[in-house]
Amino acid sequence: MFGRRKKKGAAEDAAGEAEQVVDSVDTEADGNEEPAERVRLEPEPRPEGPWDSEEVSDPGEGRVDLGGMFIPGVDGMELRVEVAGDAIVAATVVLRDSAVQLQAFAAPKREGIWGEVREEIGAGITQQGGIVDEVEGPLGWELRAQVPVQLPDGTGGFQVVRFVGVDGPRWFLRGVISGQGAVQPQAAGLLEQIFRDTVVVRGEGPMAPRDPIVLKLPNDAQMVPEGVQQDESRFSGGVDQLQRGPEITEVR
Repeated sequence: MFGRRKKKGAAEDAAGEAEQVVDSVDTEADGNEEPAERVRLEPEPRPEGPWDSEEVSDPGEGRVDLGGMFIPGVDGMELRVEVAGDAIVAATVVLRDSAVQLQAFAAPKREGIWGEVREEIGAGITQQGGIVDEVEGPLGWELRAQVPVQLPDGTGGFQVVRFVGVDGPRWFLRGVISGQGAVQPQAAGLLEQIFRDTVVVRGEGPMAPRDPIVLKLPNDAQMVPEGVQQDESRFSGGVDQLQRGPEITEVR
């Protein structure tokens, strides 16, 4: 992913903190020893989404095409893409003072992985000195965590984050909700709906479980070179009105 930079608003701060939290937790989880045996369950039904590309007749209707995901467009939102190496692997929707990071991964055909991913994330946060509660929320089982972070004044504090996830056919979609959406249920409704209405495009090629499903920029989006960090991109606006943002603009 990428490091933080100066941000102009609370929503961008929330999204940046979420990125740091996810990166740190993933690093800790990767170092954990795997239990001798895990019970893997088949994915649960998804009557309200997120959707597989084979389940939606026109995934591009009302959504932004990022290749491996189609993300619903909402008026007033900012959509940022995040890079690991040369690949775009995640997208963050910022809406007012809340944000949700979306990342899709390959998964076994008949086995869900959200249960073990929750366990690993929880263990990583606990090892850092954080607090984790596993609860059944609007999107199913999720983790509500208080993760240790360094505050701008150099002192220690906690970032409240919600980790949500859904297993699909040969894929897994993870969401990380931060900002007011992590602490006030009424502020999370639209972000939760964006998560539900996201369409994942797994593709037919072979992928190892947990490999990230690579994304791409929209076909008519262009990088704006002035003042751009090479590892971060974003554009603003809803799906029908992608206005020029600090780094990317859509040309129609």
